[in-house]
Amino acid sequence: MPFGDTFKALSDPTRRDILDLLKGGRLSAGEIGEHFPMTGASISRHLSVLKAAGLIEDEKEGKYIYYSLNTSVMDDILNWILQLKGEGQESREGAPAEGGAPAGERSV
Repeated sequence: MPFGDTFKALSDPTRRDILDLLKGGRLSAGEIGEHFPMTGASISRHLSVLKAAGLIEDEKEGKYIYYSLNTSVMDDILNWILQLKGEGQESREGAPAEGGAPAGERSV
């Protein structure tokens, strides 16, 4: 499960702010840009990085492109973190984690 692009996208505070804006619903690039003191080209670059990481989706309507959150990537990250903590679904069911021993058992 390659999370490199996702963590890179999340490492930038502007991109995290864009995701926070999109929690309220879909927005056009112009609407997003109104919240930041930067050029439209810079906003477009941030949106491209977020889209490449799978964190947002876009939908063209007429002459506008609307962006919305794609929470499935976040769900994957949260599940991975819970598995690391021993609280993931596999751990609760006693199934082996990917490449590991069943929950509660150590690999030697």
